Amino acid sequence: MKFTLPWLREHLETTVPLEALLDRLTMLGLEVEGVDHKGGDLAAFTIAQITGVRQHPNADRLNLCTVDTGAGDMEVVCGAPNVRPGLKVAFAAIGTVIPESGQVLKASKIRGIESQGMICSARELGLGQDHDGIMELADDATIGRPLTDLIGSEGPVIDVSITPNRGDCFSVLGIARELAAAEQGRLVPRETVEPMSGSATDLSIRLDFAPEDAAACPAFAGQVVRGVTNGPSPRWLQDRLGAIGLRPISALVDITNYLTFDVGRPLHVFDADKVEGPLVLRLARPGETLLALDGQTYELDPSMTVIADDTGPVSLAGVMGGETTGVSETTTSVIVETALFDPIRTAATGRKLGLESDARTRFERGVDPAMVLPGAARAAALITELCGGEAEPLVLAGSLPPPPRSIHLRPERVERLTGVRIEQEEMAGHLGRLGCHVSSSDHGLDVVPPSWRHDLTMETDLVEEVVRLHGYEGIPPCPVRRAEAVGTVVLSPEQRRRGAVRRCLAGRGLAEAVTWSFQSEALAERFGGAALRLANPISSDLVVMRPSVIGNLALAAKRNADRGSAAGGLFEIGPRFLDDTGAQSLAVGIVRFGAAVARHWLAASRPVDAFDVKADVLAALAVAGVDVEKTTVDMPAPSWFHPGRSGVVKLGPKTALASFGELHPALLAELDLSGPVVAAEIYLDDVPLPKAKARGRSGLAVSPFPAVERDFAFVVPADVVADRLIRAIKGADRHLIRAVEVFDVYQGPGIEEGTTSLALSVRLQAQDRTLTESDIEPVVQRIVTAAEKATGARLRH
Repeated sequence: MKFTLPWLREHLETTVPLEALLDRLTMLGLEVEGVDHKGGDLAAFTIAQITGVRQHPNADRLNLCTVDTGAGDMEVVCGAPNVRPGLKVAFAAIGTVIPESGQVLKASKIRGIESQGMICSARELGLGQDHDGIMELADDATIGRPLTDLIGSEGPVIDVSITPNRGDCFSVLGIARELAAAEQGRLVPRETVEPMSGSATDLSIRLDFAPEDAAACPAFAGQVVRGVTNGPSPRWLQDRLGAIGLRPISALVDITNYLTFDVGRPLHVFDADKVEGPLVLRLARPGETLLALDGQTYELDPSMTVIADDTGPVSLAGVMGGETTGVSETTTSVIVETALFDPIRTAATGRKLGLESDARTRFERGVDPAMVLPGAARAAALITELCGGEAEPLVLAGSLPPPPRSIHLRPERVERLTGVRIEQEEMAGHLGRLGCHVSSSDHGLDVVPPSWRHDLTMETDLVEEVVRLHGYEGIPPCPVRRAEAVGTVVLSPEQRRRGAVRRCLAGRGLAEAVTWSFQSEALAERFGGAALRLANPISSDLVVMRPSVIGNLALAAKRNADRGSAAGGLFEIGPRFLDDTGAQSLAVGIVRFGAAVARHWLAASRPVDAFDVKADVLAALAVAGVDVEKTTVDMPAPSWFHPGRSGVVKLGPKTALASFGELHPALLAELDLSGPVVAAEIYLDDVPLPKAKARGRSGLAVSPFPAVERDFAFVVPADVVADRLIRAIKGADRHLIRAVEVFDVYQGPGIEEGTTSLALSVRLQAQDRTLTESDIEPVVQRIVTAAEKATGARLRH
């Protein structure tokens, strides 16, 4: 929300310095984002006059202008269409800083002709948005005088950030109310403008809504003004709008923009001669379109409120007017519209069509219902003052909502909720200055909020207002007593486990991602099927809750790869949705893509594989408190994994802790994602919490005796998981066998079809002696026996 200091002072009588006002606004919750001292950087510009114009010899669209600067004639190259002899202009000499760009004007040749300065437009001077031609100054301007002598600056311009609940502050009047309530000045009483009464009017307005849709527009007021002359608005109005970044258009349009920012009353003017039949407020019909004032045609649907005549929609209620009934220089009669529109429906319409407007900004945050009739009267008065004409009687369709209800405020409630003791008389003063009607009653205050404060609906709202006006900076600091401080563990075991998993995966080079919890139905079907549909999705591609965390992570990996990332890894901790009841289960998703080892002159590059992500899974399970030595890897994995390059990590025969592997090639093709891509999903809610352990650490047991390694080559059925063979060998002697590792896998000539040769290295070591052949040979026999019994393996000869 932008406004100028002179504009504010029309509503607020104050002697408080600007810096103090800005500080107070911020403390009131209206954060000041910036101050632009407009006009302060124009001291180097002077008033000049064009005395001659001739065609540039080397460019069809450029002119050579002879400019009288008061200190001599200068030749300036200019491409503006409105240059002409006798025109008074703003002149910038070489070395002047141009406000729009911040660049220093340097001597230069344009198409072979040296330009000795610059004739400026309003936008280049930072005085508006007009860049269609150079700025035209008054005929009586004195040549050679500083430009600042002629231009009355509207600055400084103050930019304030408004929170969504404070729709009343989207106006200069609303800002003035806040400062007056904070005792930074006196609110200037507004002159009451009575609705004009004239001859009878033939204006007809009708609300055509079903009872369940009546809230779309509870009240609509219209007033006809005939005999107007539309032209440029007065200089003061153009300067005021230009200062806040609005381009002056015409007097009729500028008046509506001015009142939108001045008192927060959005309104619209129709060309009465272009409206055919009565104005009807209704919902749009299927297939209807609207050519809006921005020149774009929008397709409407029955969720949108429109203003229509006999030809169809002529305005999108609360958002933007239509081109067919817009005012122009030839307009002689107008219909002034002020209304109340449903904030939710207005916001949804704007989002659906991608339309932003000052009217939408205010309607979707709530406007003052009591300003419907006064707003129409003020607009009609300004129109007759600036454009002439005569106003007909105002027509109101519908009815204004009742005034706000009374809220009871208990003084002790303020201290209980905020810790601040404030006297009841001070509370009444604060609320009274806000515009509330305050009366004392038993055990507190009865407060009726003003019509413009729709956000005050309950006692806690009043408590917040009292403390806000009392001043947050006035709340004394209070030390926290140690007896009341947190002295115990505040995180649950589940929360600590999530933190440990997060740190572990980040330490392994994965970047944490946060993706939507919903996705397209097609993607959900690839991961087990859509279990829970959204009743009101925000997008056609986000209609169901995700059954797996991997899907959206894979899409994120694709976006990274499409933007040039040769390799990467992502993880996310979030819910997956199990059925149509909304039941959730916390899971950890992991996706790796690209090269596992980058190109290097010392080593060959290789892509990621299932074992990379398996290592991620086991590391995460270990920090989650799982003894990974007790886990097993089984097959098959879920269908979205490659059937031969994936697995399921289990604890016992039934409890699945995670699944991992390469994503299925068909899935990668559907996602247009180049492979291989590996992924994993850890079912964190199914991971048992570790049992409480006694404090202290066990000693490190290191054997001083040498280890012995023996290699075995077993031929096993091709469907045997290597993990089963490893566990069978480890179980042959749990005292002497320290480690078992696979170092070779072979299929082909020399072994039977349907079998695989697995070569393993077994490390043996004792704690109390050096092993001899008599110690080793029985263990070797037990290894062979255990392998054969568990997997049907036989030694390869």
